[in-house]
Amino acid sequence: MKKILALLATAAIAVSAYAAEFTDISIPDVKALAESKNAVIIDANGNDSYKSGHVPGALNFAAIKGKLADSLPKDKGALIIAYCGNPKCGAYLAAAKAAEKLGYTNIKHMSAGISGWKAAGMTTEPGN
Repeated sequence: MKKILALLATAAIAVSAYAAEFTDISIPDVKALAESKNAVIIDANGNDSYKSGHVPGALNFAAIKGKLADSLPKDKGALIIAYCGNPKCGAYLAAAKAAEKLGYTNIKHMSAGISGWKAAGMTTEPGN
């Protein structure tokens, strides 16, 4: 029994460490930040998804990933929010880690993704 409990505890720690790599941020908070333009929001869903609809003001990571530094503020403490398709999608990590590699320290993850954004009745804007 002790071995099973130890195994479960180890698994729980591993899962929580992975899940907490970037702090989650809620849809209402992202909406407020998008409206106030107090954060840089990065859509990591790819060109087709971005064109069909993204969080208003979000950057298209697929289009700028080679020049991400040019699209981000000089302040390394600026709030950066990355998202992808849904809670099971891990594509946001590429954008979040790219920002982290550039020295940004305040990076959050909208885990609901664009599917959760739409399901919450939030408006999207089409991309170019």
